[in-house]
Amino acid sequence: MAAEKDVIVDFLKSKSGSKSKFYFKDFTDLFPDKGPREVKKILTALVNEEILEFWSSGSTTMYGLKGAGKQSHAEGED
Repeated sequence: MAAEKDVIVDFLKSKSGSKSKFYFKDFTDLFPDKGPREVKKILTALVNEEILEFWSSGSTTMYGLKGAGKQSHAEGED
């Protein structure tokens, strides 16, 4: 699973100049050979390790690197 985690972190770092949060589907596109449940397990592991954080609007959930983006600073999260 370490290689998959690196793929996700590298993807997020490469996009950090334009976006800080991404939809679940953006991550499933990175792993066309894996099912949604497998991708969700990788994302959950990264959230549990505090590498990623998720943000929910109530109707959708987005993922991003912990502490990245305007939202975390606006809400006083550090």
